[in-house]
Amino acid sequence: MASASGSPVRVRFCPSPTGNPHVGLVRTALFNWAFAKHHGGTLVFRIEDTDAARDSEESYTQLLDAMRWLGFDWDEGPETGGPHAPYRQSQRMDIYQDVARKLLDAGHAYHCYCSQEELDTRREAARAAGKPSGYDGHCRELTGAQVEEYRAQGRTPIVRFRMPDEPVTFTDLVRGEITYLPENVPDYGIVRANGAPLYTLVNPVDDALMEITHVLRGEDLLSSTPRQIALYKALIELGVAKDIPAFGHLPYVMGEGNKKLSKRDPQSSLNLYRERGFLPEGLLNYLSLLGWSLSADQDVFSIDEMVAAFDVTDVNPNPARFDLKKCEAINADHIRMLDVKDFAERCRPWLQAPHAPWAPEAFDEAKWQAVAPHAQTRLKVLSEITDNVDFLFLPEPVFDEASWNKAMKEGSDALLRTARENLQAADWTSAESLKEAVLAAGEAHGLKLGKAQAPVRVAVTGRTVGLPLFESLEVLGKEKTLARVDAALAKLAG
Repeated sequence: MASASGSPVRVRFCPSPTGNPHVGLVRTALFNWAFAKHHGGTLVFRIEDTDAARDSEESYTQLLDAMRWLGFDWDEGPETGGPHAPYRQSQRMDIYQDVARKLLDAGHAYHCYCSQEELDTRREAARAAGKPSGYDGHCRELTGAQVEEYRAQGRTPIVRFRMPDEPVTFTDLVRGEITYLPENVPDYGIVRANGAPLYTLVNPVDDALMEITHVLRGEDLLSSTPRQIALYKALIELGVAKDIPAFGHLPYVMGEGNKKLSKRDPQSSLNLYRERGFLPEGLLNYLSLLGWSLSADQDVFSIDEMVAAFDVTDVNPNPARFDLKKCEAINADHIRMLDVKDFAERCRPWLQAPHAPWAPEAFDEAKWQAVAPHAQTRLKVLSEITDNVDFLFLPEPVFDEASWNKAMKEGSDALLRTARENLQAADWTSAESLKEAVLAAGEAHGLKLGKAQAPVRVAVTGRTVGLPLFESLEVLGKEKTLARVDAALAKLAG
């Protein structure tokens, strides 16, 4: 696919380094990255860091780290370079000042001396009269005398872009044809009174200079599109831009209560998913479903399958609701799809300090490798591995009192004594032999296997649920298993 002008696809991902990356931002990055990959195009990674009060170097570093963790390789941008460097807006201020000056000289922009109080007063009056409350063009055609008077008052102007007095129509790649009437898109500021350029200027100027062909971004920026299209036309006239890019506005991601998922929502933080042990491929699979689907009957797929099929025109414009349980379920599917050696390695951070509650020297690699295939079938997220295998590496199990009370019913002591006798005589090289030992103990006390193994599981692991019991006992070993059954009997007796 090429742009309307026939040039190769060039898209950009341009976050601001403020706070932790959130899943809505990741979804936008994913769709841009997949679109570029699908069409053999270029992904430009640009940092919009002109807000010195909110931007931070820590957030900038987190953004780069997040992109790498997610597997998003960018063709141009920080640390990669490219023909349109620099890719941090804070290093491009001279460019914006030059473009603003050209817009003023050509009459596409003008100085506005209105104070905030005056603007508010006129907006309130417009609202009261049932009229649009945007900027009313007060400074559009100031005389020289009026300008001198404002300057004499010590007023410092902002720069406003002069919107055309005609409708702006464009075809959104996601939403179809959209028209904005001039009364709903008033003149807007592009440079602050202190000379600092605003997003409304720097974003389209960079897109123009970096020859972006497709702008894929969130629905919240839809209302700024007619402004940017008008600015593009002016930039083309000035020789700054070549073409107007195609726009596609991605649907909102909704959180609890059908409200837009915001940075303040706990479930929006990318760091949360990393800390819990989501796989990048599992998280990206789920995020791709927030507005797009591979097919009506397939929710689980690889990132390569997504790239091969992705087209932004297939994105649904309706809001998409974030469902954490479905996200976990899809991640669990991706965990099962891993090669067991890969799974074992990806769990490694949660088997070490600071996550692991056991001493480093207590960790036994052979035991871990033995239970890894069983653990792989049970986890939703990798962080769950710690609680699933702690019984292997701690000197004694950590008892969950609720689990203890649930499993240790009347008669559990008698059952455990019989199970101990049977386990003492069992073949400890066979999980099946250990199962038969506990099954026989249950039958001796009128219990089926499910009821019989519950006290044994809690006695040995401390929990009512976990890895397959008999394979776990085999890995833990005869001596430790019997010692823990003895400890449980003593606890019951006490």
